[in-house]
Amino acid sequence: MRDLLYLTHRIPFPPNKGDKIRAYNVLRYLQRHFRVHLGSFIDDPADLQYAEQLANGCASAFFIRLHPRLARLASVPALWRGKSLSVAYYRHPAMRDWVRDTLAQHRIDIALAFSGPMAQYLPASTARGPLHRVLDLVDVDSEKWQNYADHRRWPMSSLYRREGRTLLEFERAAARGYDQVLLVSPAEADLFRLRAPESGHKTGYFSNGVDTAYFAPQPGAPDPYHGARALVFTGAMDYPPNIEAVAWMAERVMPALRLRYPDLQFHIVGARPGPQVRMLARLPGIHVSGTVPDIRPYLQHAALALAPLRIARGIQNKILEAMAVAKTVVATPQALEGLSVVPGRELICAATATEFIQRISEQLHAPQTFGTAARERVLQDYQWKRNLERLGDALYVTAAASPQPETAP
Repeated sequence: MRDLLYLTHRIPFPPNKGDKIRAYNVLRYLQRHFRVHLGSFIDDPADLQYAEQLANGCASAFFIRLHPRLARLASVPALWRGKSLSVAYYRHPAMRDWVRDTLAQHRIDIALAFSGPMAQYLPASTARGPLHRVLDLVDVDSEKWQNYADHRRWPMSSLYRREGRTLLEFERAAARGYDQVLLVSPAEADLFRLRAPESGHKTGYFSNGVDTAYFAPQPGAPDPYHGARALVFTGAMDYPPNIEAVAWMAERVMPALRLRYPDLQFHIVGARPGPQVRMLARLPGIHVSGTVPDIRPYLQHAALALAPLRIARGIQNKILEAMAVAKTVVATPQALEGLSVVPGRELICAATATEFIQRISEQLHAPQTFGTAARERVLQDYQWKRNLERLGDALYVTAAASPQPETAP
């Protein structure tokens, strides 16, 4: 089996948030076809416990504990150098040295960088010859920073707009040097072709997937709402777009809904809720759960799953997981941009607070059946095995290749 170097900006386990879900499933796929050398940062001390498990499934592995506050401080010089803060945040001499030594010690002629900032570590060639480099950009992160700027006041709006500009410069430079660039959806790939037209000919995509055996209807699961009528939002609650979404829902939509349905509850289910999110629990009908051992019962027993995101890039796994358990989803147009779904048949699209109030009220009063069509869409378009074949094409994986048994946890 060929050796492959795989770099990720965050340890790809546990698969409990969007980027880690994708990175983990990519790792499992790679381990079936390559001897994988894995280099990752660990920014959450709770994830240190998984490093040995992941290392055991790899030919070699290297993990660096990244302290967010120190990394932010170390990235400050990028401000007066005209460089991207995101790239500087993930710049670390130990990772650079490990990549150099690993390429020198092993016969590696193919490498995959997961997320833009990790592109800085892969050279174009080694002592043995050219290095075939693939960049899984996932989302056009530079566009996300521009979107942040549109929703913030000065001076943060200026800082975010600067980051969007400098990060795009880095993304374009990386794409020019890499052999292929992949994103998470056709929409993201089209956007990157627009922003980096010189690399359009080598820009593609492979979509995320869902474990549809795990995320399946389970009517017998215990009800975490204890019989109450509940709306649910799931997602990492230290992510700014998620924070903004639940605050908007709690403050702009729920008061009107509770006038009509006084018993209605809104449950915010996700890890690491900060003070801004926890304070929402002071509002009538708002519940903040924090980390839960299993989100499936929260999806299963909710009246509706919500995705009221005003800033969104790529594919929203929270929507796919809810659809997979045959739950009706109400989402903003922004949250649906990367998905091949049909609003009005497989889920509900609402853009404004008034539309959210109206659509949710309609469903609470006289529910329509979207769940069966929603799950069918996931089964049709969002299977990891099928979607990862596009990544395999970029990495020269052939159908005749002998797969290695899965060894990731």
